[in-house]
This record gives sequence, C-alpha cells and structure tokens, in this order.
Amino acid sequence: MTETHPAVTAFLQTVHPYDNLPPDELARVARSFSRREYLPGALIYAFGEPLGGLFLIKSGGVEITDRNGALVSLLSARNSFGERGLLRDGLAATTARASEPSVVLMLPADDFRRLIDSSDAFARFFNRSRAGEPRAADFALMKVSDILARAPLACAPDASVAVAARLMRDAAVSSLGVTQDGLAHGQLLGIVTQRDLSNKVLAEDRDPATPVAEVMTQNPVSLTQNALGGDVLALMLERRIGHLPITDEGHFIGMITQTDLTRFQAVSSAMLVHEVAGARDAAQMAQVTARIPQLLAQLVGGNHRHEVITRRITDIADAVTRRLLALAEEAFGPPPVPYLWLACGSQGRQEQSGVSDQDNCMILDDSVTPEDMPYFQNLAAFVSDGLNECGYVFCPGEMMATTPRWCQPAQVWRDYFRHWIARPDGEAQMLASVMFDLRPIGGAASLFAEIQAETLEMAAKNSIFVAHMISNSLKHTPPLGLIRGFATIRSGEHRNHIDMKMNGVVPVTDLARIYALQGRLSPANTRARLQGAEEAGVISVTGARDLIEAYDLIASMRLESQAVLVKSGRRPDNYLAPSDLSDFERSHLRDAFVVVRTMQSAAGHGKGAIG
Repeated sequence: MTETHPAVTAFLQTVHPYDNLPPDELARVARSFSRREYLPGALIYAFGEPLGGLFLIKSGGVEITDRNGALVSLLSARNSFGERGLLRDGLAATTARASEPSVVLMLPADDFRRLIDSSDAFARFFNRSRAGEPRAADFALMKVSDILARAPLACAPDASVAVAARLMRDAAVSSLGVTQDGLAHGQLLGIVTQRDLSNKVLAEDRDPATPVAEVMTQNPVSLTQNALGGDVLALMLERRIGHLPITDEGHFIGMITQTDLTRFQAVSSAMLVHEVAGARDAAQMAQVTARIPQLLAQLVGGNHRHEVITRRITDIADAVTRRLLALAEEAFGPPPVPYLWLACGSQGRQEQSGVSDQDNCMILDDSVTPEDMPYFQNLAAFVSDGLNECGYVFCPGEMMATTPRWCQPAQVWRDYFRHWIARPDGEAQMLASVMFDLRPIGGAASLFAEIQAETLEMAAKNSIFVAHMISNSLKHTPPLGLIRGFATIRSGEHRNHIDMKMNGVVPVTDLARIYALQGRLSPANTRARLQGAEEAGVISVTGARDLIEAYDLIASMRLESQAVLVKSGRRPDNYLAPSDLSDFERSHLRDAFVVVRTMQSAAGHGKGAIG
C-alpha cells in the first residue's frame, strides 16, 4: 500500500536528515517510500534476514531485540531502524516487532544507498564512524567558539575603576567587558584593560571612584563565535590590539587576548611534560597539571580523536609519576632492591580525561627483606601525596601503593593472581578487573613482564574464571530507557543526566578486558584491546567494528561535554544531559548504546560477535 505523496512529503519535512533535502529530491524520495501497517507483536523482520530497505516509524512503536532476544530499544515516531544491517551486509543485525498498532514507511535499499552516496547530510547521519572527519588542529582553522578558554567576565559602566581593578586581579585576567547591566552575556558597550587603568587612571592621577565608562574603549571591534582563529590573528595584527571581545548579536560572550594566543601555542602535552620533568617539587608540578583542563578543551576544539586526547593527558600523569619517583630517590637514596611502579585504572589504560583519581601499586624484587620495607613505604607515601597535590586525588578504595597489600614482592603478586583466578568470588572479580589494567610507569619493567604473561595464560585457560569475569562485566549497562531513549539519573545533583563514564565508557572497557583475557592480549588500552580482539578472532570483524565505532562516539561525546564545562569555567565531570543534545546527537548516542548492550548480551550468552 502506498501512502499519498503529499502526506509522506509533509511527514519527511519533520524528520532529520530528510529535512535537508532539496524540494524536488524530497518529493522523489517520498514517492519511493511504501507504507506498512502492523498489529502489536507483529514481526517486521528477524535477525539475519535480508533487509528490503530502511524503516521509518510514522506512528506507533517498534521493539528492537538482539540475536538472543534481549530488548535493546523501544522506538517511536520519526525513529529509523535497519540502517546498520544495510550499511554492513544487507542482513538484519537485530529483530524488530511492533509494540503497538504502528504505521511504518520503508525506503528501498537501493534508494537508501543512493542517498548515502549523494547526500552529505545522509552520510553524516547514518554513518557513525568519525574516521573521515578532518582532525586538523591548526589554530588559524579553528572556530573562535573552540578557542575561548574561560567564561566572560564583565562589569557595569558605572562601576568604579577600583572595582574593575579588583575584578581583574581576583580573576587573574587583564581585561573586562563592559556591559549594559554589568553581567556576562549582556549587551557590550566597551572594554577596559589593565593598560587603561595604568595609562588613564594611575598616570593621570584620577580618583579610584572614577566610573569605568570614562576610561573604557567604547564600541570596540569584535568578532562572533563563528569566526576562525585566522580572523582573530588578522584583526589583532591589523588593529594592533591585544584584547578582542567576542559577541553574539551584540552580547558579550568572551574575550581573546594575545596572552591566550601565546598560551594556546604553548599549551601542548609535550610542553607540559617538559615542564614537569624540570620541576623541583610537587607544588611546581601542580601548577603544570592545573593547565590540563585547558589542554583538554584545546585538543577537543582541535578535533583530535578521543584516544589521542586521553593518551596525551595520560602522558602528563606518567611524567608527574616518574618525576616524583626521581625526587623520592633523591630524598631517600637509591632503592635497596629493584622495584616497579605501575598504574591501573584509567592511567593504566592511557585513558585519562579531565577527571582522574590515582590507582597504583608496586612490585618489589623477591630479594626484598622486612628491613627494606620502610624505604618503599616512604617512597610510596611521597609519590602518592605528590600525585594528590597535583590533582590526582587519593583513590577512595585505597587502591594505591601506600596500602601494604599493594606494595609486595613479585612472588606475592603471582600468588594474588593465582588465587583470584582459582577462586573468583566477588572481591576477586573486582580486584582482577582493576589489576588486569596494570601498566609499568617507572622502575624495573621486567618485574611485570613474566607475571603478566603467566597470568594471561592462566586466566584464558580457566573457563570458570572467564565466565565470572563476564558476569562481573555486565554489571554496568548502557543507560537505555524504553520510552524516551535514555534512562537518566532520577534524583540528586545530576538528575536527568546520564553518567558517561559508568554507563557509557565503562561497559565497553569491561568488554574489552574480557576479550583481552580470552585472547591473551597484553595491551591495557581499551581501543587497542578491541582491535587486538578482532585480529585474534575473539570477536567477529563486524562485531569489533560496530563496538569500536560505538566506543568512539561515546568517548568523544564524554570529552566534548567536559570541554564545554571547562570553557564555561566549571570543573569537568562525567555527566551529560540528553536534553542538551540535538536530535541528531541523541539518535546516534542511542544507537551506540544499543550496540554496546547487544555486545554485552552476546558476551553473556557465550558469543563474541554481532551477526
């Protein structure tokens, strides 16, 4: 049965990405759709069946289940489904049934693929991979909105120059916007700088009560947030100005200064690592690590891939740890026996973001004696305290080298892993999950190499241990709701948000760890583990690629959310409000969570792949 073309056209005009099509193309596409009606419970397609086309819900609801029958999503009007199978091999990757009386439109597969090839909007919407996106970090090509590093700071025109000076001093800035109401985002009237206060107030012996309006630069030249870094450079050089306000329809939204430009060029992970290497104490290193949020925002704004960003941020933590170890040895003398400092958690996986605590331990040479232990206890306290001062706060679970249990000879560590694998109770599963992410940071790396190889061999051969670890990995699930797409936090400070760490990144991290155990893979990094699992045949090529794409999207959106917080002057965290996302972003984030849940279901049923 064919829906009337005008009705389909009118409906498609309300659905992205069809709303981006030219009128003639939209009308042609509308004529290609066929209409299907389903009663509750009716099968639309089953897993593994050839797909005739892309499905679009006009009214009603559709229930999507994975190959094992587990519910992964409940879709409603304007949601599409079936695209993943079409883009892969033409076979259904899930099963779809009507959950209520429904009208579903179907676009033939050939028409769908033609649109993917001919329309950028379609390609962007239906292809979750970001591999083809430009990743240039050239300042001149960046948008001003990605360069702004702090929230706007303003005062009213009748504020005194003394008040303005105190505002600049307290915020450690060299200029203020002057707005009609004195508030950030108000209508911009002018700007006042430290040079204005020096040249027009102090040099002329004016009264500190002088209104800012008398010394400010009125109606200053400005740019919008859609301008490029090259525009900023050109305007500053042409006008010989050191402060450039950024406006949105005349409203003050931020300031870019020559200092910002210098800092932007200087703030790189390599530069921060260099400064850490020359620090004489933890206090100096803390001044360096305080710039990590700015580095995060800069790297996100430069369109670097998430794994590049987290690697560069982790490099700084590694450098801080190694410098603290060197300072500890200077303070306490050379170690009595060889030792190895290791990181676990996000540092161990090289996946640190703007929010990180410390997780670490020490392996000591088996020749260590009880008389040697005070040295290592002092060293552990020195390094752990220094990390805490640098912003890597103490682990709430005391998973640190300062805990005697986690500062032991190599043979004790071998016994730990043997016990956890032989008797995988709840604590063993938790500890194994942490300790299988170990990565050497400083000291004798050979102390870990043999332990790691032996442990992976034992773990892979023990099917009971692997089964328990799989069960443990399924405790964190993607935040998929049945009605609105996401299951958000219901109360408290983060009400109506989703936790992009515990319910986004962690479920993939847990799956990747299982694949690493099954494949005896040595990398600790999640993405490297997924790629290794594909190469080793632990999971199928399609399963691995789907999960990698899903992980890339989830991890990237987490970092983008943190960068937004940094640029607004707030501390980065892991919470994201779906309501802040566009329909496009919500749709793809939901699809990514569906992939993760499907892979969890496959792991729980003893299968490693989708399709």
